[in-house]
Amino acid sequence: MIRGQRNMAIAVRRPDGSIAIKSQPLSAFFTGSLRRIPLVRGIITLAETLMLGMRALSYSANVGMEAEGEEISKGSMAFMLFISLSIAIGLFFVLPVLASRSLEGVLGSDFATNIAEGVIRLALFVGYILLIGRMKDIKRVFMYHGAEHMTVHAQERGDPLELEHIRKYSTAHPRCGTAFLLVVMVLAIVAFVFVGRDPLWWLFTSRIVLIPLIAAVSYEVIRWSGRYSDNPLVRLITGPSLALQALTTKEPDDDQIEIAMAAMRAALEADAEVSPVASD
Repeated sequence: MIRGQRNMAIAVRRPDGSIAIKSQPLSAFFTGSLRRIPLVRGIITLAETLMLGMRALSYSANVGMEAEGEEISKGSMAFMLFISLSIAIGLFFVLPVLASRSLEGVLGSDFATNIAEGVIRLALFVGYILLIGRMKDIKRVFMYHGAEHMTVHAQERGDPLELEHIRKYSTAHPRCGTAFLLVVMVLAIVAFVFVGRDPLWWLFTSRIVLIPLIAAVSYEVIRWSGRYSDNPLVRLITGPSLALQALTTKEPDDDQIEIAMAAMRAALEADAEVSPVASD
């Protein structure tokens, strides 16, 4: 999936080997004036990412099921998204709170306990990525992830969208969703250090209601790092997030890069831009 300036495009390999492509305009809510307001745009981007991700999953699943004449309904996809978000909140925000409760008496202060909670959360996040990365299907997803990044690199640098030009680029990208999640985890440690742990209802509620604010600040950090990515100090700061992408991106094969190129071309064409590509 590639997000353009005003449109998004999805390319999926059909069971028969051909490529299905779908492009559609982005909602005015995601491209309007609110998108230019600091912090607010981070929350909007988070909502957009979830919605576009659900659309992409729904479309790709339905293309894969074309041969069986079946289709996944929007209601089913929405339910799966709700379950996924619930599990994510429980695993990465609620579970670390429960685990850190047993350390309160040992560490002796809310400050130290909150840091321990953040370290547990970060360890769970990295461990989760390592675990799912061992699954065969997820490995292929990570290869497509790498193909998408390489194609975006080529487009941003004005190179033709051709295999030999895309192959030279890294599978890591500073504006990757993985980088965004890592920044969220790190900033959550900083933010929650200053949040009290009593009463118990506030301890749990704060870890959930502050997620949009932390995500908003994280988005601004990602924007800033992307703008000054050539600065040595910025590269030092963003180094861990790029290193983490070694877990979520893999070197793609040529067929996967072909899919990424198709999505990029469709997004550019939908945005009515001149695409620097060679003819098929």
